[in-house]
Amino acid sequence: MVEPVVNRLGFIATKTGLPAIMWTIFGVIFAFLSSLAYSKLFFGNGVFGGFLLLISGLMDVIDGSVARLTKTTSSKGAFLDSIFDRLSEIFVFTGILISGIEPLITLLALSFSIMVSYTRARAEGLGINLAGVGLGERAERILALAILSIMGHVYLGVLIVLILALITFIERVFKSILLLKAN
Repeated sequence: MVEPVVNRLGFIATKTGLPAIMWTIFGVIFAFLSSLAYSKLFFGNGVFGGFLLLISGLMDVIDGSVARLTKTTSSKGAFLDSIFDRLSEIFVFTGILISGIEPLITLLALSFSIMVSYTRARAEGLGINLAGVGLGERAERILALAILSIMGHVYLGVLIVLILALITFIERVFKSILLLKAN
């Protein structure tokens, strides 16, 4: 259901002539701007931070689609995309942390979000594919936080991200352990 929309967006983005890495960089830039909005240090608020986070997430979807459609996927691109995704998460949650939203909950949401990604990366290093495993992959966590922020409920968004990330982390750990026992 989502794939045709993603492919259409990617097709439109390829018309700009910009390579996938540029869309990745745009995503990080919008995540940083989202961080500034969440933090209220320079401009904005949680609502504006949520809008900027949605744009960042959109850029993250477009970069992969552009790479696939232009047949420029590579290990280097996947590596950079992963690194920039983690950096984006750090930016956004740092902005939220600065805003004073429940520091412990915010730190745990960031930590488990990163652990979801680490668990997948570590499992893949051991030959286990965890793509699609878990209730709250990155896209779902971004959408939850962004939509709830736009609705004026940043704290609830952070709490939902924490719950989704924790459940996904646990799911991935158990799936990995089961598959490792089989080997």
